[in-house]
Amino acid sequence: MINSIDYFNIDRLYEKEEIFVRDSVREFVQDKIKPIIEKHYQEGTFPLDLVPQLAELGVFGITLPQKYGCAEMNNIVYGLVMQELERGDSGIRSFASVQSGLVMYPIYEFGSEEQRQKWLPLLAKGEKIGCFGLTEPDYGSNPGGMITRAEKVEGGYVLNGAKMWITNGTIADVAVVWAKLDGKINGFLVEKDFKGFSAPEMKGKHSLRASITSELIFQDVFVPDDNLLPNSNGLKSPLKCLNQARYGIAWGVVGALIDCFHTALDYSKLRIQFSKPIAAYQITQSKLAQLATEITKAQLMNYHLARLKDEGIVKHTQISMAKRNNCEVALDGARICREILGANGILNEYPVMRHAANLESVKTYEGTHEMHTLIIGEDLTGISAFD
Repeated sequence: MINSIDYFNIDRLYEKEEIFVRDSVREFVQDKIKPIIEKHYQEGTFPLDLVPQLAELGVFGITLPQKYGCAEMNNIVYGLVMQELERGDSGIRSFASVQSGLVMYPIYEFGSEEQRQKWLPLLAKGEKIGCFGLTEPDYGSNPGGMITRAEKVEGGYVLNGAKMWITNGTIADVAVVWAKLDGKINGFLVEKDFKGFSAPEMKGKHSLRASITSELIFQDVFVPDDNLLPNSNGLKSPLKCLNQARYGIAWGVVGALIDCFHTALDYSKLRIQFSKPIAAYQITQSKLAQLATEITKAQLMNYHLARLKDEGIVKHTQISMAKRNNCEVALDGARICREILGANGILNEYPVMRHAANLESVKTYEGTHEMHTLIIGEDLTGISAFD
């Protein structure tokens, strides 16, 4: 049986179907991802052969309607899937998050019916891969300042500009790109073979090494009229997409911390110092108790957040709070686990240092800790600190 802490018996709150999907993905991660992920992390490669297998599990666009080839399940299931994938690696969860929340969701939410019928079944099957182009080299936390522009021409639009830190960009068949058209932000579907479009991979990362991160470059790229997302409406459209991604992150990072926790717990029982296991010492037990508490608090927050989301009453500020809190406790917790493992904690024999390095990025992307702090602060005070 695969270890997974559930200190407050939260499993009792889940439906049988929700647990079945979670356990299926958990076993997949244990059997298919964990044996290969350290090699890919060391080599800086993404395991592309996992994509059709993940598609067969039904994880892409899992909450979208069945008529588009999706599973049409609830947000508890989506969250649990993200949690289990990140137990394997943040890069694997990032791939699934982007495919589902940042590509399939905007096509479903802002696209035409023709665009949905064309792209969603292919993306759900993993036969096509997507990416999301919002962040720019000079505009990360302030996406409204973007300089990528679209100009209306006969039969379509011409795009010029660049995007940065784009997961899946180099391998994507389609990019959901946000650009200003007459001063207003619109979404466009840019296909990989469009002339003037390139997506070079970014190298030299110390984090998310088993994930493809790219630039997107647009040099007079012609995008046909049919590839405009007709229902996109200003900056609030990409921000709605980011809410989907942030929700998945809030769940995913708990999976990374759970993996670190069980590694540290098992190690502490076996590591003998001064004639007894280090688990017998008060300081180690204090660390383990702290980790178990933070995991439990994050699990409870995620469970209730999912129910609010399924009821259609969740607020973006609540998602920000979950993303902010869970990323912070996951990263801090991974560092504590590394301490418990001592020098062995930096070896790739154990997953802890890899998770910790990945979580440095996850804490930053889709809204930094500071930005989510200010989002919550504005909600509490009614005063914006951004202006």
